Amino acid sequence: QVQLVESGGGLVQPGGSLRLSCAASGLTFSSYAMNWYRQVPGKGRELVADISSAGSTTNYADSVKGRFTISRDNAKNTMYLQMNSLKPEDTAVYYCSAVGWERFTPRRYWGQGTQVTVSS
Repeated sequence: QVQLVESGGGLVQPGGSLRLSCAASGLTFSSYAMNWYRQVPGKGRELVADISSAGSTTNYADSVKGRFTISRDNAKNTMYLQMNSLKPEDTAVYYCSAVGWERFTPRRYWGQGTQVTVSS
């Protein structure tokens, strides 16, 4: 059974930092590309950042470039999102997602989400 468990969310003041983690189990982590999405009530999920299976390629939404850093440790089956210079508009539920193939079938798995609130 595949599980993705996010942690590290919370309440932070504008300008502050948080580090999110996504711990994966039940899949060959190093074979999956990983994503961070976020969602605010009433809106669809927004892709924040993604990282290739080996960690060699990363991409970011324009809204977070220069402030957020995605990384992964395949030995620990864990992905991270370092969030600096946080803004109130970064407030959302953050989800991690794994994307890959199993037996020639595309697969996507989601975590349960972690709330990030940026407020003074």
